[in-house]
Amino acid sequence: MSIITMIGAGQMASALSFPLRENGHEVRLVGTPLDREIIEELRKSRYHLNLKRTLPEGIRAYQIEEVDEALENADVVVNGVSSFGLDWFSEEMLPVLPEHVPLLSITKGLMDTEEGGLIPYPYLLEERLPAGKKLDINAVGGPCTSYELADHDDSHVAFCGRNMETLRYLKGIFACPYYHVSLSTDVKGVECAVALKNAYALGVTLAVGLSEKRDQKIGAIHYNSQAALFGQSLREMKELIAFLGGGEENLIFGGGDLYVTIYGGRTRKLGTLLGRGLKIEEALQELSGVTLESVVVARRTARAVRRLSEQGKLCLSDFPLLMYVDALLQGKEAGEIPWESFTMTVGG
Repeated sequence: MSIITMIGAGQMASALSFPLRENGHEVRLVGTPLDREIIEELRKSRYHLNLKRTLPEGIRAYQIEEVDEALENADVVVNGVSSFGLDWFSEEMLPVLPEHVPLLSITKGLMDTEEGGLIPYPYLLEERLPAGKKLDINAVGGPCTSYELADHDDSHVAFCGRNMETLRYLKGIFACPYYHVSLSTDVKGVECAVALKNAYALGVTLAVGLSEKRDQKIGAIHYNSQAALFGQSLREMKELIAFLGGGEENLIFGGGDLYVTIYGGRTRKLGTLLGRGLKIEEALQELSGVTLESVVVARRTARAVRRLSEQGKLCLSDFPLLMYVDALLQGKEAGEIPWESFTMTVGG
């Protein structure tokens, strides 16, 4: 039996308690300062207020002030915060994590640089380590929704990191008959692929709103337009992954993650609202003014692509869907989706 300490009582970290407990491991779930009510309810009933599931028996729940106790003798630490909690995790948790214990991060995202670079979050965590500190940082990517994982639906993800021995160790702890794990030392490829899907999910779900607008009926769906946008998304994602130095095989994780994202959640809702013709401010207001990860990733990626285009390293015309989505997010009048720019001539 291993001891797994999860920092962040979000839905995905909590859903991972199902395969871990079924594999016989001890799970310690530490809430962030924003998770107090979740931890209190878990202590009383094991019911997770956001996941809407009762967690397995044997879960030990901790408030953030008890993190030192939760880390004692841990074999693996999981970074379970959302991308908006990454700064907090970097500042408060990285300094206290034991160096001999591998970290597995489920936080997806990209940070752009002034030079046009796009840095996946595992690299960002490495950069933010306290001076002189070393940590074996690994990450998870791929199509897996928390509630379906908790319900034992078959899921296939990738664990990525620099050390294959560590990755095999982690797979031995987490993998189970319904949680299938591939391994990759291509951290940049895996993490860029699964982060980019957030930006392109907005692009694909525009078609839902366009269908509703055309038919004057909420819930109207046309699959041709969605499929066209999905295909263009994969094309642009493949181009970006390759430019950033990732292997194209990682497109299966980004594409799969794109597929599950466009079928539910706030990203689908936002894309639908934009497709109906709402301005970004109006759409976000309807979504209670919450800033979405998809908006952040899309803006950062588009900003990086523009900088790289100015340097002659990329061509904007290769990313018409990304540029269209970014125009919408900037509140500009984007006009019709540039369908013809998606066409190509191969051979001859």
